[in-house]
Amino acid sequence: MTALGAVFRPQLPPERLRAVAQLADDAGLDELWLWEDCFREGGISTAAAALAWTERVKVGVGLLPVPLRNVAITAMEVASLHRMFPGRAVVGVGHGVQDWMGQVGARVESPVTLLREHLVALRALLRGERVTTDGRYVHLDDVALDWPPATPVPVLAGATGPRTLRLTGEAADGTILTASTTADGVRRACRLIAEGRESAGRGDDIDGTGATSGTSTTGDPRPEPHRIVVYLLTATGPDAARRLRAELVDEGLQDVPDLGVAGDAGAVAKAVRRLAEAGADAVILQPTGDEPDPEGFVRFAAEEVRPLVR
Repeated sequence: MTALGAVFRPQLPPERLRAVAQLADDAGLDELWLWEDCFREGGISTAAAALAWTERVKVGVGLLPVPLRNVAITAMEVASLHRMFPGRAVVGVGHGVQDWMGQVGARVESPVTLLREHLVALRALLRGERVTTDGRYVHLDDVALDWPPATPVPVLAGATGPRTLRLTGEAADGTILTASTTADGVRRACRLIAEGRESAGRGDDIDGTGATSGTSTTGDPRPEPHRIVVYLLTATGPDAARRLRAELVDEGLQDVPDLGVAGDAGAVAKAVRRLAEAGADAVILQPTGDEPDPEGFVRFAAEEVRPLVR
């Protein structure tokens, strides 16, 4: 069953988050996602607040830019969220926007190498392992968490290009795809992720429908799931088409067919189903940056779109 979520975009001031998060929780939305965009809200701090203000809804962070973060700090924060709010935090990491990384002096020569090293170390630390590594970017000397998560924690990674998509298959537990991904793009991503999993010996096949099968790297005969999360740029209301078009133009994506959706709940649900059929396990509705009613958007997603997707 495909999960449905919505994004609290960081163009909104952080003091708006409480009302939106509580509405998402009360209205029955599956997931609320946050972004750590420079130079707006912090991902972990806002996730912790949203989790504390709610009881049920899952809160995702998509994503934490790894050039900004020592992997030990990331592991400590993720472990704390999972111990305080078991099963409700979903955290993804990624390259970050390279121009932003350059602004803060954190841009690296090989973002793929850094992401690989970060993922390997982060997943090991969250499994409660003691880690010593001396990579190109990640250096740990006999590091272990005093308070690792009580249960296994999936680590997702954001990806767009082929190399990073294969890497998420090799070294992550799930992949976050941006709103520039069409249904055909989801299918291509699934194939590349499956190639990465096969090359890493993870014994797992992703067939473009989100299904996985195989044997885990621990020897457990149960399959290791690899979750595909896709953002869907969405606008609703009387000026929906105009706002969607303006955002696509701003992003240079106006000529990409079948990208984003503008319309009523039926139109949005149809677009969600297209992505789900292509392999998405979760579709997260991303409002336009000028969405005039963030609370209304979340209510629309939970109360009007979700029943049609179900």
